[in-house]
Order: sequence, then structure tokens, then C-alpha cells
Amino acid sequence: MTSALTGGLLDPNTLVATLGLLGLLGAVFLETGLLVGFFLPGDSLLFTAGVLVAQAEPFVPLWAILLSVPVAAVLGDQCGYLIGRAAGPAIFERPGAKRLGPAQLARAHEFFDKYGARTVVLARFVPVVRTIAPVMAGASGMKYRTFLTYNIIGGIAWGVVVPVLGYLLGGIPFVRSHIEVILIGIVALSILPIAVNYVRSRSTKDAQTM
Repeated sequence: MTSALTGGLLDPNTLVATLGLLGLLGAVFLETGLLVGFFLPGDSLLFTAGVLVAQAEPFVPLWAILLSVPVAAVLGDQCGYLIGRAAGPAIFERPGAKRLGPAQLARAHEFFDKYGARTVVLARFVPVVRTIAPVMAGASGMKYRTFLTYNIIGGIAWGVVVPVLGYLLGGIPFVRSHIEVILIGIVALSILPIAVNYVRSRSTKDAQTM
């Protein structure tokens, strides 16, 4: 769990209680906007915000979170996309690059051509992946309008579903302690057919080129 690993100032309860709505929105933006958000407990943070809003004296109304968090999430991904669009080619096209070279860029381009829309939406619910996905989408040359459309869909889905789960189910200890695992499990089931199909197609192409 992200919150268990970070603790201290990065504990979701501490962040929300100390920084309030502005801190929550800042964390949501940073997690995907500036490539420094790997350590931020995004899912736990939104879930905790929903839990606190359900208390007798909420720090903000639920509607304020449901309106503002998706906006911060969408803006963060837009920033990540633009970073990938601007810096991606320089990173992937370096002479002698092996792990991040033209071959990897071509594969990323192919992947986002086929599965980019669903990836942009589902990546929202997976820690670390949601930080990388918008950058890779930009670097791979995913069409801006397509990215923007599904970025908005994903931002609204994540920014509404997770706080509402906290608001409704925060009193259940198991759900509260395992919210990230639950979300990852749901996403894993959703993308399993895509992953299997992608691996098969890659194996077939690699076999043909041998």
C-alpha cells in the first residue's frame, strides 16, 4: 500500500487534514503532471477525502471534491502528455539507446494506436502507471484530440468513483485498508484480454522476423 510505505507527511489522513482541498488538488495534479508523483498516494488520498467528507463535520462538501478533483486530474495528465510530446522523441531517439530507443518508441506508438484510449482511462486507477501513461502517450504521438477525450473520461471516472467509494464504504475496514489493491484488481480483469492479445501479436511478429 502506498500510504503504508510512505507514512508520515504523505499519509492520506495527514495530507487531507493538514492541507485541505488545495493540498488534495495539488497532489492529484503532481501525481501525473510533473513526473514527480510516483510516491503520492493518489487512490488512498481520494478515498480518504471521501471518508472525511462523510463525517459529521466534513472539511468540504462532497460536491466540491467531485467537481474539482476531475479538473485537477485532467490538467495533470495534459501536462504529462505535453512533456512526453516535447521530450519523448529526444529521449527515444538518442544514438546508442537500448532500453529507451527507436524500437521501444515504435512499440509504444503501435500500442497506443491500438489500445491508447482504454489505456488512458484505466491507467488512472493504477499507481505509478497513471504517472507514466500520459507521458508515454505524448511521446508515442497519440493524437491530441483522442488523448484529451479519454483523459477527460478517465479523470472524471477516477475523480468521482474513488471519493464516492470512500464516502459510501469508508466505514468498512477491509475496503479502507485495501482500496488500491481492489482498484488494481478491477483494472487487471479489465485489461487481461488486451494483454493476452498484445502478447500473442508480439510473439507472432517476433516469430515472423526470426
